[in-house]
Amino acid sequence: MEAIEVKATVNEFGQLFLDKPLTLNNRSRVRVIVLVPNHYSGDEELSETVSESFRQGWYDAIVGNTIPVSQLWEGIDWEGIDWEEIHAE
Repeated sequence: MEAIEVKATVNEFGQLFLDKPLTLNNRSRVRVIVLVPNHYSGDEELSETVSESFRQGWYDAIVGNTIPVSQLWEGIDWEGIDWEEIHAE
């Protein structure tokens, strides 16, 4: 037996909805083990988003999909920014 880990959401009827489809032969019968956190604070989703963002950024850096730092701020209208409004927030 092979193990595949996927995230899922349980709806109000107790049905699982997978975040990504499984790449198995159609009509395969599977065994499901559900791991439920002791508490839910929303941090799990944030942590996953941060991890995915880091992985994507790391991949972009490895394959050279980057731009020089000197180009990051090109095109920004610095005179048009209301700094007092920003600091008031």
